[in-house]
Amino acid sequence: MGTAPTERPPTTGATIVRAHDAPGPTLVLRADQLPPGALALRGELAQLLRGLAGTPHAGINKIAVYGQAPRNPHALHYRFVQALPDGRFDFRAGCGHSLLACVVADGRPGPVTVRAVTTGDTVLCEPHGDEGTYTLSFLRPPTGPGTLPTGRPVDVLDGVPVSLVRYGNPYVFVDARHLPEQDLHDRLLALRARAARLLGHPPDSALPKIAAFTDGPEGLAVRALTVGGWHPRLALTGAAALAAAGAIDGTVVPAVRGPVRTPTGTVTVSTASDRVRVHHKRAEVLEGLRLPWRIHATA
Repeated sequence: MGTAPTERPPTTGATIVRAHDAPGPTLVLRADQLPPGALALRGELAQLLRGLAGTPHAGINKIAVYGQAPRNPHALHYRFVQALPDGRFDFRAGCGHSLLACVVADGRPGPVTVRAVTTGDTVLCEPHGDEGTYTLSFLRPPTGPGTLPTGRPVDVLDGVPVSLVRYGNPYVFVDARHLPEQDLHDRLLALRARAARLLGHPPDSALPKIAAFTDGPEGLAVRALTVGGWHPRLALTGAAALAAAGAIDGTVVPAVRGPVRTPTGTVTVSTASDRVRVHHKRAEVLEGLRLPWRIHATA
């Protein structure tokens, strides 16, 4: 009698997409290739990331799942998952660079509207021909209800005036003049933890995000934290939130005019009464692959 063939684990298609200016690439998955309720299966998500071991993409900590929006062939819905350094997953944050990664992985031509399920944002992604760049428009008035989660343009945390803004992601903005330069990183982490408690998030979660800015003769300059350290430039949602904060009277953020300087280059944003735009964004597919996906059956 021959031995029974070994059952191979199920696999799912995946795409690795790198958005320029992001800390790292995104693992992009199609929702229709995953079992129902897949995002609730933290063990399976961990297994999925382990499947990248031995590839050039080991260590990815951003997962994006997207699918066709119901009843709208020109729209996508998208959900973001942040893998945290301690092995946990955060399902509440958003990521504009990962949203763009889904649009590029999908590959459809022309403008695409994306509904970010996690944050509730609707984002219009408009390609610019042969340039390979996109403008992403967050379709919500920057001065509208909900942008200031505490209802105040300024809150004081540990004696430091800050502005808490919810636009794309919850953000804390602080003028760097109020912080010691030598331990800026640790001071921002402490302020972020205080803001997290104020907004009802665990102090060790991925939210809120935080950034320090300076405003001088050369314009606005920003330095932001991301999960695990300094952001190399500025999160796409951070750029949108910064512009939204600058559009609201009384916040600590001045009106954003012209390119915003970051440690590795500039970011360009603009505001209108009904939206905030982030310009000149680019992403590219690095590789398509299949990864093992374990499905646990329960009796």
